[in-house]
Amino acid sequence: MTDFAEFHDELRALARDLLAKSAGEPVPWATITEAGWPGLAAPSEFDGAGATFAEVAVLLGEVGRAAAVTALPTVLALSVPALAEVAADDLRDTIFRETVAGRAVPVLVLDAGDTDPAFVLESGPAGSVLTGSAAFVLDAPVADLLLVPIRASDALVAMVPGTTGLTITSTPLVDATRSAAAVTADRVAVHAVWRFPDHKAPETLRARAAVAVACDSLGSAEAMLAATVAYVRVREQFGRPVGSFQAVKHACADMLVQVTVARHLVAAAVQAITEGSAEVTFAAARAKSYTTTAAVRVAGAALQLHGGFGYTWDSGIHVHLKRATLNRALFGTPSEHRRMLAARYR
Repeated sequence: MTDFAEFHDELRALARDLLAKSAGEPVPWATITEAGWPGLAAPSEFDGAGATFAEVAVLLGEVGRAAAVTALPTVLALSVPALAEVAADDLRDTIFRETVAGRAVPVLVLDAGDTDPAFVLESGPAGSVLTGSAAFVLDAPVADLLLVPIRASDALVAMVPGTTGLTITSTPLVDATRSAAAVTADRVAVHAVWRFPDHKAPETLRARAAVAVACDSLGSAEAMLAATVAYVRVREQFGRPVGSFQAVKHACADMLVQVTVARHLVAAAVQAITEGSAEVTFAAARAKSYTTTAAVRVAGAALQLHGGFGYTWDSGIHVHLKRATLNRALFGTPSEHRRMLAARYR
């Protein structure tokens, strides 16, 4: 257990150092590949590290802490697991290896809004064709391969951007650290069709997406708490650090409580995914609903406690506030997750 914790600490330190060098710019995919991150959770037969979602969660948290501009969370938390779940063939194995090697950036087409993608797979004269749309797909603009889960037929379909009938329309966002697009397919010739042997796999992917966002929000909240505590220790007013004032102490304590609770809920959700628990949907809902709400509150408190400096571009707080606000709406709002949890106990 100690070795496991030490490995997480080393992974966390490496990620924090590497992501900090980007300073608001997109993290080069070559840099991510050199670190071996695309293959972190891939099986060793594809030159991956064979790690679990617990290790993936460490990276997701550091991406959130740095508010990094990268498609790594989508590839690592969704695309790689989707490829690992489907029945193997030569093409899937090739794509898997290309992804691990950093030569492919596959993006799973899940609508991060409040609706499930409505895609239908049909037979055409030249093979299978796909029709349907997803209104809000994270990282679709930077993908070189789109993976579309078809829940009705337990299938995963691969499409190549630029194929006739496939439209990817970028969505403008206030959060400049993210990219998203609407994906529309009008009888698009598919690159490949794979089947999920486990019919529950497509449903689990959405739970993974919710937990990935919760990990990102937790990392962001931790960054805002650390920055705020450091600032109030050195910012003086009336000849003394503002952190010595009782009201500021209470505000920081409230931030700490929210971050601590969020950390426990995220850890429980990560463990549920890692162990393949039947409770994963509910654990994900608890983590997503609380953590994304807390991250917005913590960023808002950080903005206030930084005073006038908090409202400047130099503080960087606006980046985390915008990212946390978008996270709150992704893959189910807090109220939607709470309604699902409440229905369980009726």
